Amino acid sequence: MPQLIEHIDAIARKAGRDVLYLTFFEDATGARVETHWEENPSRREIVAWLDKNGIRWQACGEVASDKWLVCGYRGSIYIDLPLDRELAAYRMLEQYLEHPDGTLRLPKMRFWALPLTAAMRNAHHDEPGYWEKRMEDF
Repeated sequence: MPQLIEHIDAIARKAGRDVLYLTFFEDATGARVETHWEENPSRREIVAWLDKNGIRWQACGEVASDKWLVCGYRGSIYIDLPLDRELAAYRMLEQYLEHPDGTLRLPKMRFWALPLTAAMRNAHHDEPGYWEKRMEDF
């Protein structure tokens, strides 16, 4: 059954806050990951860990652009926690994903925080008919 997957910036605008997300198509250095997201062992491990720890997540697209379109889902995940080091669940997530020096513990992935201010640059994407018009021009 088809699934509507929202861009991470749209999720941030709806939530009204900065958001956390993971991508699996490049590693921490920016090098391309050749493993398909469904086969990515880091993604599988993280999804299992999130589920085990009761942390909500959902599939998401990357930040939308007026200049290009990504055709197809690439395995990215929105994590439904605020970036708040006072929150025990956030600290647990951060400790799971990162070493104390901030480097990632797992390969073939990246851990991102998208500020709401950056997401608001695409607020015009929420206008009725925006995406339909984009498809006409594609």
